[in-house]
Amino acid sequence: MSYSAPLKEIIFTMQALAGLEAIAALPGLEDANLDMVRAILEEAAKFNHEIIAPLNRVGDCQPAVLRQGEVTATPGFKSAFAQFTQAGWQGIVHPPAYGGQGLPKLLGAACNEILNAANLSFALCPLLTDGAIEALLTAGSEEQKKRFVPLLISGAWTGTMNLTEPQAGSDLALIRTRAQQQDDGTYKLFGTKIFITYGEHDLAANILHLVLARTTNAPDGVKGLSLFLVPKFLVNQDGSLGARNDVHCVSLEHKLGIHASPTAVLQYGDQGGAIGYLIGAENRGLESMFIMMNAARFAVGMQGIALAERAYQQALAYAKTRLQGRPLDGSTPHAAPIIKHPDVRRMLMTMRALTEGARALAYYAAALRDFAEHAPEAKTKLENQALYEYLVPIVKGWNTELASEVASLGVQVHGGMGFIEETGAAQYYRDARILSIYEGTTAIQANDLVGRKTARDGGAAAKILMARILATEEALAASNSLAAKVMHTHLRAGRHSLESVLDFMVERSKTQPTIAYAGAVLYLKLAGTVLAGWQMARALLIAQEHYALDETFYAQKIATAHFFATHILTQAPGLGAAIMSDSESIESWLAEAQFS
Repeated sequence: MSYSAPLKEIIFTMQALAGLEAIAALPGLEDANLDMVRAILEEAAKFNHEIIAPLNRVGDCQPAVLRQGEVTATPGFKSAFAQFTQAGWQGIVHPPAYGGQGLPKLLGAACNEILNAANLSFALCPLLTDGAIEALLTAGSEEQKKRFVPLLISGAWTGTMNLTEPQAGSDLALIRTRAQQQDDGTYKLFGTKIFITYGEHDLAANILHLVLARTTNAPDGVKGLSLFLVPKFLVNQDGSLGARNDVHCVSLEHKLGIHASPTAVLQYGDQGGAIGYLIGAENRGLESMFIMMNAARFAVGMQGIALAERAYQQALAYAKTRLQGRPLDGSTPHAAPIIKHPDVRRMLMTMRALTEGARALAYYAAALRDFAEHAPEAKTKLENQALYEYLVPIVKGWNTELASEVASLGVQVHGGMGFIEETGAAQYYRDARILSIYEGTTAIQANDLVGRKTARDGGAAAKILMARILATEEALAASNSLAAKVMHTHLRAGRHSLESVLDFMVERSKTQPTIAYAGAVLYLKLAGTVLAGWQMARALLIAQEHYALDETFYAQKIATAHFFATHILTQAPGLGAAIMSDSESIESWLAEAQFS
């Protein structure tokens, strides 16, 4: 089954929950009115449906191949990428001064959802390029920005992120790649980088690798890391491509999923040293790389939504046509579509509710980022940036964990046919599994949420969100509908649990950090559940208010929010209880659990 972008749902979320109208009123974003946004999204849906989505299955069956150091992409990818870049999709959110369109991050998030749902493997190339653009715009010199950024935005070149090494997975303190300064100010790099997405390919004329390495006499640990730009082909002063640089792909990984995305092992410096250019200051590379990493983490959270939506669409279509078993209500004596069976409906509702909740939370976060960048008042900028930064690890961690759950349910809806590759459901399950691992595992996101995003400010950013949830609770309490009453009960219980855990994390991160971090992933899941539930509650109130305008659509919104309250938000108190178990119990299983 092909993919159809849920434009009505996307536009509703952008308008009603993320505040598109307010974003279009910000300085510099005035062009992002509803008519323009709708036109762009319709074109994105058409392009991805016709050009990108048909290559999804092709890429799964015919991955990129490596021959004599050169990688050839999946058949059809090169032509599709040329059409993608020529249409300007790479530059949606980037500055017009460098060839971009300067549109809101909110719109960019929606376009990226559609692209990733159409073809996750294909979308990874522009995802990494976006991160490289952001890193250069923030940390690069004026000459570097002028020289490299327009070619990345145009799609003539692509970008990568090079952190991981064989001995240094998530522990970047163990990085050994060396950078030796030359008399002309350039550096020569020597080392091995692994898991480099689109580290080698034939889609574009050049690849710019952003590489973490150590200069001579750099301090040990992460404080000794610097960031370098290392092009696949050297660039002459006139902008033309010169000789091949000393960076080569020595192998491609054989992966569980995302087969069409070439994951390269890159070797630097086997023939005298790969020429690189320092980005920012020496020994400050991790700060610059975090710009790229945070952009990528949010983008991966969007991938979680995209894959969940694709899996849901596949499962729904199958459930409507697969005849199996007679309905329990006796409505027909013959075999009926399995969507008539209660548990299949429960699974489909779970898939839909999780996907809509994740989308709403991510779009809300994207809107915060737009306000942080474009609001005229400094105080508004700072508050929105703090809220956005608090939500990034949740968007990345919670959304990607649920993507695996939703894709797994999609296989289950198919029954035995879901385990057969030809139906397509299995690919989403395999592809989803990487999302909660790359760009930092769920535990890494959770540790960031505890340490940098909660303990550091005493939970201040999170408490702003708690106040906003309370305001929604008050609106729910004023409604007489059953759905609103149920949502009010469970959202209030979820908020109470999250507030208690916030205080717990702030206090225990100082006095008993092991106890705090033992509950970090559950805290992230609790926060995602409650915050997404809040967005579903807002959607419920809006659907009730506008019900008469589109009864079919808004009835579905109310039903989905009601289901989220009873089947997903009800998990929040249990998560809170597990996190705040007495210290002796936590210390006991941490110390005494046997794994022999």
